[in-house]
Amino acid sequence: MSETATVPTAPLRARAEIDLGALRANVRALRARTPGAALMAVVKSDGYGHGALPCARAALAAGATWLGTATPEEALALRAAGLPGRILCWLWAPGGPWRQAIEADIDVSVSGMWALREVVGAAREAGRAARVQLKADTGLGRNGCQPGDWPELVREALRAEAGGLVEITGLWSHFACADEPGHPSIAAQLDRFREMLAYAEEQGVRPEVRHIANSPATLTLPETHFDLVRTGIAMYGISPSPELGTPADFGLRPVMTLSASLALVKHVPGGHGVSYGHHYVTPGDTTLGLVPVGYADGIPRHASGTGPVLVDGKWRTVAGRVAMDQFVVDLGGDEPPVGSEAVLFGPGDRGEPTAEDWAQACGTIAYEIVTRIGIRVPRVYVNGEELG
Repeated sequence: MSETATVPTAPLRARAEIDLGALRANVRALRARTPGAALMAVVKSDGYGHGALPCARAALAAGATWLGTATPEEALALRAAGLPGRILCWLWAPGGPWRQAIEADIDVSVSGMWALREVVGAAREAGRAARVQLKADTGLGRNGCQPGDWPELVREALRAEAGGLVEITGLWSHFACADEPGHPSIAAQLDRFREMLAYAEEQGVRPEVRHIANSPATLTLPETHFDLVRTGIAMYGISPSPELGTPADFGLRPVMTLSASLALVKHVPGGHGVSYGHHYVTPGDTTLGLVPVGYADGIPRHASGTGPVLVDGKWRTVAGRVAMDQFVVDLGGDEPPVGSEAVLFGPGDRGEPTAEDWAQACGTIAYEIVTRIGIRVPRVYVNGEELG
């Protein structure tokens, strides 16, 4: 167990146990699928709720050579913590901390002329070239440069490179529907990406990396791997889509287990309302268990009446509404002791629900389930050291 691990001396109200050994194994499994490409560990949004710094360190130890973040603040925090290697940051707004990123040797993504102008100005101030990756919008319609504007962006980036103000280190894009097997946009985007790559390279761009593959493309579309794959949710042991397969199908293991300690167990008669609005009324004499986490901790309110929880070896369901700090499960007359563990989700080894089960219960995706777990829930890191 590493220095990042925390061993509680008493049961916690709630805890998110993060298995860094599983994360390292996931990175190795993903690398095995992409032998010709480097691997970027995406640790945006505090490592999808798992903790950016411990997860980044574990991923690097397992062979990731790039780290990826959305915001510049996330990237700068990694550098401030002493993490080495390449870091790409892609979500910028006007006035962003370009100079700090340049001085921290962070690759910055540029999707339009406004961003190129700002980063060139910051490079002049810093007195050193900015590492710039040009992002192409190949059909996602979010960030990225439209094909019609690509020639101007490439031309001006090359001019800045000739002036010693930028290094064009990458050309990249992002899929819209890689998690939907056979979606026609996948082939269309890949064709467009190849066209935009070819144009940039014909003009003289010599990128270190070309990349478009996210987690689902990494797992199922080897023709998209190019020089680098960006693994986000898959690195944390969650399938990008049930249609693609389960984590086990890809040799992955969920990294986070979320649990809480029962705060109260009590008998109630039939006909008793439970939680706000009395959307659940006990069908007969029963026992109720109070689970002391709620939507302030990231438990979706949409899980009211549907969210699965393992208590005392049995699946229970959220009874009534999820409140800000707590929810109730109907124990059906069972009487586990106060303090007993309620497992909301985990790998599923012990029969507990998974993050995907919660996603299905809430009508969302497992990405949201793990990412939204709040700061009131301590992260407890286990298996933080390499063995052997």
